[in-house]
Amino acid sequence: MHIRTAAAATVGSLTLLTLVAPLAQADEHKGDIVFTSVTFSKSTVNVGISAPQKLAVTATAKDDSGIRSMAGLKLVSFDNRIQYAKSPTCTRPTTKTMKCSWSYSLESDRTDYADLRNSSAGTWHLDVEAAAYDGDFYTLDSSAKVKVKRYAKLATTQATPEPVVKGRTLTVTGALTRADWNTNTYTGFAAQKVALQFRKSGASTYTTVKTVTTDSAGKLRTTTTANASGTWRWHFAGTGTTGSATAAGDGVALK
Repeated sequence: MHIRTAAAATVGSLTLLTLVAPLAQADEHKGDIVFTSVTFSKSTVNVGISAPQKLAVTATAKDDSGIRSMAGLKLVSFDNRIQYAKSPTCTRPTTKTMKCSWSYSLESDRTDYADLRNSSAGTWHLDVEAAAYDGDFYTLDSSAKVKVKRYAKLATTQATPEPVVKGRTLTVTGALTRADWNTNTYTGFAAQKVALQFRKSGASTYTTVKTVTTDSAGKLRTTTTANASGTWRWHFAGTGTTGSATAAGDGVALK
């Protein structure tokens, strides 16, 4: 893991030393220097409890005098947790521009004191500074954002009885859990609205039949009327801090 609270990051000839994670501020700039593009490989990174999740970033800066360096390359959470870049590489596509690409590895496997914690889930911002040969600079400090969310899972949908008599009651169950970055386990996600969806045999799309709220342990249970053969599944849209999830469906035939 490469999250730290005190470290130096250098690309080109500019070095940035961070002793404490700074609060997010507005972008700052001087002169005609600009970032012409900043792209993330993902708009949302859903992180579980074991496998590291990669996020790649590419940024291009331009100034009439040319770009001397690009530095910082930090990803910062709203609660000031910092992720530093891995393996930055920079090129000069023209005499006026510099293009840098780098990556981050996000995880919560508890092998490092600074691994992800639940409080850090949500919107992160990119903190990067480009410096030009004429003294102009541009600091990205709030405008480039990405979501880092806790990974969610829905257990395989169970619908009974199978088969079912047309017009009779069908009981559908499931369970919603999400990654707990503090304990490195998956725990039940309580009080969440989850859609029960149905796809009729021969159809290509699912339709939401009703919305069910998870209990204190993240469990789902409801009844519905069986009017056609098809597949039932649960779908969770996610929250600002937790990713979306879709359960494997359970096919039920009429008899």
